[in-house]
Amino acid sequence: MQERIFSIDNEDTFNEVCLEVYRYQKDQCAVYSKYVDLLGKGKTGISHYTQIPFLPIDFFKTQQIIAAGHQAEITFTSSGTTGMITSKHHVAEVAWYENSFRSCFQQFYGEVENIAVLALLPSYLERSGSSLIYMVDDLIERSQQPSSGYFLYNHEDLFNTLHKLKQRGTKTLLIGVTYALLDFCERYQIDFPDLMVMETGGMKGKRKEMIREELHQILAAGFGVENIHSEYGMTELLSQGYSFGNGIFQTPPWMKVLMRDTNDPLSLIEQGKTGAINIIDLANYYSCSFIATQDLGKRHTDDRFEILGRFDNSDIRGCNLLVQ
Repeated sequence: MQERIFSIDNEDTFNEVCLEVYRYQKDQCAVYSKYVDLLGKGKTGISHYTQIPFLPIDFFKTQQIIAAGHQAEITFTSSGTTGMITSKHHVAEVAWYENSFRSCFQQFYGEVENIAVLALLPSYLERSGSSLIYMVDDLIERSQQPSSGYFLYNHEDLFNTLHKLKQRGTKTLLIGVTYALLDFCERYQIDFPDLMVMETGGMKGKRKEMIREELHQILAAGFGVENIHSEYGMTELLSQGYSFGNGIFQTPPWMKVLMRDTNDPLSLIEQGKTGAINIIDLANYYSCSFIATQDLGKRHTDDRFEILGRFDNSDIRGCNLLVQ
């Protein structure tokens, strides 16, 4: 099934595989099966992925969501303040995650071997269970550029490394949590037009939240780049969306974003309207691929989307959630 999922290349195949995954998870994932039955959808005919029920994301905080007969090879956990209930994603086969983020990264950025991967992710490094750190560890390890690595709070080293990479003309990606990138820009400025700066979102209580346009303007000026890239991912997903600028995200072929009505959570709305985000991530084969998030967004043409914020009553988590 992995090969089928990661080779999806058109809408018809996506729908066909979606229905297969839905039937498997309805039968094998007890939490999802019970939820579908309680909605009265268990025995109804579903012929298109837009008819599939989406599991509220909060279930990952209270339930063990994993297919029958499987145990977690690794468990990813969300960040949170003291006393906050965090999400847990029990991943039966970590190879699914590796296949997903490697294929996705290659699709959007090319071969990682040719890219210097620099990471400024202090809050993620200082806790365990981060799926983002697992991914970045792998990207750094597979990069064949000796400058690749983490920069915790040593901003001077990061500045010097960026300067050397610019001089060498090395293709470079700097991935950082939002507040850490802002901290760097307050002390250092570099004019590196070819640098790819990717913010992962989240002030982690270190700074006040900012609107995306203001944030990206500050970062673009600090690094001397035209656009700021962004990553949209979360603990409950094994795939990511990427933005090359202006907060407009794209997803790989095995992932799709839909919008639901905020007043009627079982109904989808058409593109161009603001709604709550539902995500299909077929890489979540042994957990649940159909998730109703607490993020607000807008879907554009060609399956692109933007994030507009989150529901007021939800916990703040380590995702890319910049309110506009």
